[in-house]
Amino acid sequence: MKTDRRKKGALRLAGFAIIWLAPFALVGAAVLTKTAGLAFAVTKDDSASAAAFLKAAAVFSDPRCVNCHPAGNRPLVGDQSLPHPMHVERGPQGLGRNGLWCSTCHQEKNLHDPHTPPGAPEWMLPPADMPMVFEKRTPRQLCEQFKDPARNGSRTPTEIAEHVREAPTVLWGWHPGEGRRAVPMPHDEFVRLMTEWAEKGAACPE
Repeated sequence: MKTDRRKKGALRLAGFAIIWLAPFALVGAAVLTKTAGLAFAVTKDDSASAAAFLKAAAVFSDPRCVNCHPAGNRPLVGDQSLPHPMHVERGPQGLGRNGLWCSTCHQEKNLHDPHTPPGAPEWMLPPADMPMVFEKRTPRQLCEQFKDPARNGSRTPTEIAEHVREAPTVLWGWHPGEGRRAVPMPHDEFVRLMTEWAEKGAACPE
């Protein structure tokens, strides 16, 4: 008899537990379903963002960009990205050093004759404490660098997209002067890709 009473009591408690916990289980399931949907949406945006950056990375790896973003302290020149003649160096502010200043030869616009020094406003390299290296960087390494305020001049991804749209030295890559090959991707397409990258989450490609 005692055993039967215990069984009935246990069954009664189990029934109460099911009745009381069922609503919480349904709410939990709804939250999980909603969260799963959000996770899928974020993943979808991340995929589009990363794909946009991967395409844009072709510009960053072009000599017109790499030559002013070298891994070392010497700017590079030409389509072969050779070390700058006369042993020109970056200097602490990116303006040159030891009397070999960028502005000595590089004016605010290209000179007319072929193979003369190119020019644009604010012609310089990034400063020594924030060199923004493009040379020999994978698309993912470039992306991570662009997202790091300590390495990108404290810019947000949106500000980076604005920078590549407007900065004179960036625009120069599409108008490098006589005797030089321009960046092959159209500038408006490049800006569109960088804007998409920023607006969809600034995700980095694998």
